Amino acid sequence: FSERTLQGAQSFVLAIEEINRDTSLLPNLTLGFSLRDSKDMESVGLQETIYLVSGHKHPIPNYNCWASPSLAAVIGVTRSALSIPMARYLGLYKIPQVSYASSAITLSDKTQFPSFFRTIASDQAYFMSLSMVLTHFGWKWLGLVAQDDDYGQQGGNLISAELSKVKVCLEFSVTFPTYPSNVQIANTMRVLMGSTTKVIMVFITSRIFCLMLQTFSEHYVAGKLWVSQFTEQSDHSITTPNTFQILQKTFSFIDHDMMEELSSCFNLSQPTSTQEDMFLGRFWNSNFKCEWATSWALLRKMKKIQFCAGASQKSTNIPFLTLSHVGMFFNTYEAVYSVAHALHAMKLDGDLLRTMSPTEVQRSHQPWKLLPYFRKVHFTTSHGKEILFDANGDIPTKYEVLYGKELPEHSFQLVNIGRVYISTLGKTRIVINQSALGGLRGLMQLPRSVCSESCPPGSSLVPRQGWPHCCFECSPCPEGHFADRTDMEQCTLCPEGHYPDKKREHCFPKEEAFLAFDEPLGLALACVALSLSALSVLVLVVFVWHRDTHIVKANNRTLSYTLLVSLMLCFLCSLLFLGRPSATCLLRQVTFALGFTVAVSSVLAKMLTMVMAFQMTRPASRTRRWLGPQNTHSIVLLCSLIQVTLCGIWLGTSPPFPAEDSWTPNHILLQCDEGSITAFYCVLGYLGFLVLGTFAVAFLARNLPDTFNEAKFLTFSMLVSCSVWVAFLPSYHSTQGKAMVAVEVFSIVASSAGLLGCIFAPKCYVILLHPERNTLQALKRKP
Repeated sequence: FSERTLQGAQSFVLAIEEINRDTSLLPNLTLGFSLRDSKDMESVGLQETIYLVSGHKHPIPNYNCWASPSLAAVIGVTRSALSIPMARYLGLYKIPQVSYASSAITLSDKTQFPSFFRTIASDQAYFMSLSMVLTHFGWKWLGLVAQDDDYGQQGGNLISAELSKVKVCLEFSVTFPTYPSNVQIANTMRVLMGSTTKVIMVFITSRIFCLMLQTFSEHYVAGKLWVSQFTEQSDHSITTPNTFQILQKTFSFIDHDMMEELSSCFNLSQPTSTQEDMFLGRFWNSNFKCEWATSWALLRKMKKIQFCAGASQKSTNIPFLTLSHVGMFFNTYEAVYSVAHALHAMKLDGDLLRTMSPTEVQRSHQPWKLLPYFRKVHFTTSHGKEILFDANGDIPTKYEVLYGKELPEHSFQLVNIGRVYISTLGKTRIVINQSALGGLRGLMQLPRSVCSESCPPGSSLVPRQGWPHCCFECSPCPEGHFADRTDMEQCTLCPEGHYPDKKREHCFPKEEAFLAFDEPLGLALACVALSLSALSVLVLVVFVWHRDTHIVKANNRTLSYTLLVSLMLCFLCSLLFLGRPSATCLLRQVTFALGFTVAVSSVLAKMLTMVMAFQMTRPASRTRRWLGPQNTHSIVLLCSLIQVTLCGIWLGTSPPFPAEDSWTPNHILLQCDEGSITAFYCVLGYLGFLVLGTFAVAFLARNLPDTFNEAKFLTFSMLVSCSVWVAFLPSYHSTQGKAMVAVEVFSIVASSAGLLGCIFAPKCYVILLHPERNTLQALKRKP
């Protein structure tokens, strides 16, 4: 028997004796037992199992030599590799098996192992707890050491799969053989010492862990923190300072309440009844370096033996690996009690069993009848642990997270820094003892184990080619995107109508942008337009007031009135371009196009009248008659009618409408969409054609006598208008938003002001300042 086997055997016997003394649990029934040794070999373990079922010294499968089938259940065994063949065989006969140490995940598969239960947490629970602890401490770049067999390979694969769920990467995964050669040890050490990870996980059995400690003590690997499931070893393996250096930098998991069970273990394992019990004496001597006051110990008192103090002994610092013996002790203890509670439930459930004598119960018992009652097992142990089995035969798990705190003289103490709870429904919860963790931080610094530092908000992850996904570069978010958390895989596009801040960490609503009246630029343009409109009205009043003077009548005063009114409308229509776009979008371009068409056509009519007056010398000429002063308004009507037709088609097919432009970085541009671009450019094209035609006629009339007409000023006014609109086209296409609206308003005001100033300023100068020139004699006088 090994020491840990003795520990389990003692717990097994203690539990049965305690149950047999309990009058409330299985009254009138006495549990018996048989201890078998598997010698830690699969073949021997299976052979002993067949013997328990068949009852023959030579195992005979599918045959029972027992006088009465008294086998209720099988408790065991330790390693998962031993339990798997046992569970397959016992499952054929539906004989319940309760293991206290086999944690392999595959044993939870009820299709393969229908009668298997366990009081130890499965490896799946450990993996879930491990991933939660790694996530809590931010360890995303790890190494893995697994033992070189099926258990280690399967566990390593399952760990990798569980870690990938929480986005944790493995830098390396190495195996540690049972009997390593010097070359294998050197290769493993080379990998460990050359790695950049600060945290290494260990997934090995207790014996391999002991061997690994001895090996690592000779090849100390500095700067690493080890994470392992608590393993069953005796303290004799911890003999070198380097081993202590390794263990004091270890996070360990133990799947039971350490202090509560340790206290109960002291009470249960005190040899009060049989002080000569070699099992108990060896347990106390090995774990606490003391002996009970037996007759043999008294004879050796001269050698200054330290005697055990019983329950008070628990205040003593115990070696690192003693707690795993406590786990083995109580897992076995709970396994026996689970069988007893299943038997008790079956006894209460059957009316016939209640009236049977113990002998009759033993003869009529069939192990497969007990199996359904394991589903009903639900009790609380004397040390406060709740025991019940889920559909997979597993129990709810509570892992304690322990850390080795260094003590003087090459010893250390395990400090509980937190707990992980896993229910039978798979729900998990982690609780970290911040005060205990804070005390440890004063003695040591928890490492950061990452391949790449976290990407701050405002950036996203860019994977490194050929590296695991935990290794990445950080790329700033592109325009219009944001990242409000660390380590975002992709930046998020800001919602429509929002824009990111400079750091691109948040999105804010865009402000609406349009050329408002209360802005300096909008206010200035509005004032200029209103002033020029008022000036047009003033000039019109002057002309009407002096309508009978020769300079007003010299070139068709009706056309002058029409021109002044149209210019006034052009100035006023520019106000439609200011303010929030609304239904005014329908009127903006159309109003200006019609008003400016009337103005230009009035100038054209004036020019044609003068040209024809000097070119057509025959008084009775038909052309002279058609272009007479009384018919010049027909030119204005005809030109305006064409523009009205074009505008009507535009408004009838695809009229302008208010629109929002969200593609600008920080603002939503409120503007008027022109609707049909073709119709828009047809209207502008016709207006441009009319301006160029008028300019051509004015250019032909440049040599007419200045004393009798205004050809020089009309020509200059059209030159100004042409210059403005030639400059307008490239400016209009190269700007947007407020600037584009300002360009439109400026072009309208400038071109209209050019006509007003060049045509009417000289006339007003004569009318108001030099009335002596406003006579027939002055008009006929040559310069």
